[in-house]
Amino acid sequence: MSVQRWLWSVAGVAGTLLAVSAVSFLLVALLPGDVAVLILADSATPERVAALREQLGLDQPLPVRYLQWLGNVLSGDLGRAIHSGEPTLDVILSRLPVTLELILLTQVVALGLAIPFGIWSAYRRGSSVDTATLVACLALLSTPAFVVGLFLIYIFALNLQWLPATGFVPLHEGIGANLQSFVLPVVSLALIEVPVYLRLLRSEMIGTLQQNFIALARGMGLPTWRILLENALRPSSLNLITVVGINMGRLMGGAIIIEQMFALPGVGQLLVESIYQQEYLMTQGIVLFVATMFIVINLLTDLVYALVDPRLQRDGGH
Repeated sequence: MSVQRWLWSVAGVAGTLLAVSAVSFLLVALLPGDVAVLILADSATPERVAALREQLGLDQPLPVRYLQWLGNVLSGDLGRAIHSGEPTLDVILSRLPVTLELILLTQVVALGLAIPFGIWSAYRRGSSVDTATLVACLALLSTPAFVVGLFLIYIFALNLQWLPATGFVPLHEGIGANLQSFVLPVVSLALIEVPVYLRLLRSEMIGTLQQNFIALARGMGLPTWRILLENALRPSSLNLITVVGINMGRLMGGAIIIEQMFALPGVGQLLVESIYQQEYLMTQGIVLFVATMFIVINLLTDLVYALVDPRLQRDGGH
């Protein structure tokens, strides 16, 4: 990609991050009533309210408060939890590995299922396998992830007792136990992602298989598996890369129900806890962090997209 294109991308990301910071700040600043009273709740006294208002700078004009808060954010300070006093960023980072592992395992399982079935459905378009995958995709698309999760808990945790229903085992306590605690939540999320990936790849593959270079490869006598995997898959996966990147960003804060259902101590569960505990500053920091991660993941997706499709690099150079 050309330098000019990267500069425009960086400028766009910077502008988006600035807008996200403003929304995150206003999320707390525009709460109805006195924010200090809302945070302290039943423990609010005139003295404690006055001290908290001074600590949070609530006696300052809104633009001044935003600039001060933005300066702290740029220095890595997302504030502190009111009740525990812990730095918000430290709490988020302590929960982040759980969410990242959930997201990565979900994408690995989803792509591991979607890619072979998508390729086969495109190659055998109109066959019984293609029809079966279509029916399965429609069924999964119409089923929420938590319903899939409840079904998996009932079958594999309660009836067969092969897997734990809830709970989390840290990685340092054993890889096997850690992966076992992730099986049900990962499959619950992955089965919802598979239909989108499968149908998208199938659609792209059908178009690619009709191109002249595929006919040339067939004329050269290349085996079918090599044509599908080496010649057709790469040009058919560009839109899939974009969707995977968007979904990874979405799952940063969008797996809340699954994290709650399976008691996974990730960022999504932390967001719910901060709302219940009226830790509004923690909520503000989590929203900003998740939105920033979403933007960064999308930027990295654009980079991967350019690496996979050299035409973007050539176009950027003109």
